[in-house]
Amino acid sequence: MKNDKYGRFTSHSEPGPGDGGRTGSWRVVRPIIDLAKCIPVKSNKMACFTCWLYCPDNVITRTIPPTIDYEYCKGCEICAEECPADAITMVEEAEFVKKEK
Repeated sequence: MKNDKYGRFTSHSEPGPGDGGRTGSWRVVRPIIDLAKCIPVKSNKMACFTCWLYCPDNVITRTIPPTIDYEYCKGCEICAEECPADAITMVEEAEFVKKEK
């Protein structure tokens, strides 16, 4: 810290990797979309997308099929709660860590 000319302390720190918004590394549960239940996939129309609408981090695409950007997904479970077709389930992140090793 440095004392500026007005007698206040200021910080000259740089943002770290987490400050860029990539929060997927601390997610505990991961949303998985069951494409057999997903309304846009079943109807092949730009319909529903409730998960996209309610996602606070805007990590779900509005495409057919919808995809989730897991690098930024926090695992808040809002998409799974709001999905009218129950097409999104939350799976423990530890299951994916085991498969990746």
